[in-house]
Amino acid sequence: MTLRTALAQGTKLLEDGAIDAPRLTAEVLLAHALRVERVYLIAHAGDELSELGWIHYGRYLHQRLRRVPTQYITNRQEFYGREYHVAPGVLVPRPETELLVEVVLPFITPASTVLDIGTGSGCIAVTLALESTARVFASDISIDALRIARRNGALNTALCDLGSAFPSGSFDIVVSNPPYVPAGDVLAPEVRDNEPAQALFSGADGLDAIRRLIPEAQRLLKPGGVLAFEFGFGQSAAIRALLPTATIMPDLAGIDRVAVLRTS
Repeated sequence: MTLRTALAQGTKLLEDGAIDAPRLTAEVLLAHALRVERVYLIAHAGDELSELGWIHYGRYLHQRLRRVPTQYITNRQEFYGREYHVAPGVLVPRPETELLVEVVLPFITPASTVLDIGTGSGCIAVTLALESTARVFASDISIDALRIARRNGALNTALCDLGSAFPSGSFDIVVSNPPYVPAGDVLAPEVRDNEPAQALFSGADGLDAIRRLIPEAQRLLKPGGVLAFEFGFGQSAAIRALLPTATIMPDLAGIDRVAVLRTS
């Protein structure tokens, strides 16, 4: 079987299984099975697929048909132009979360101290550290998440609830992508059955974690410090009620996504 034929068969299987972007997914999974980049598949489309390559490819296709996210199969996801290791212990980084980084960066000075609360994969903390000269810390309540964050390059980490490991007035900036999905929301099986529930769901209206985050951030921030956090679709009115002076930023789809507050 050639790589071209394997891709065609894999694409058909994924199409029949109602998997989004079946051709792209087949390419990603075949490239992962062969431990090559996707461009290799184009240049070598007529090459024979080895028996070992077919075994790996078939296993990955089967996992994807069972709705395991592609990122958990390959353990790879891009965020802000860099590749990060991901696994079922952390959320898969979303493109819309890049707005949180873009919003925070202008507030950072060379002497800034930053805390990423609920860091997960560490993609926000690592990005902020690499894109600035700030000293960036990261916290998470999950030891599995912190192991992944450290693997991704988050150096200053703390296992704790919110920022409880840190003294008051420690930071110039607090940033967070907290859980904000209402408990009753219906999610795609890729998310519902694979991504960690404690990083997704946050009470009946999805705002329990944010209600706890706000006073904790105010405790942690120095005077004039900045809090920035992500929230979900349809929650902007509730966020404005909680933080009347916050600035609300929309994502590229025009959906209100990030709240920014400078403390007094």
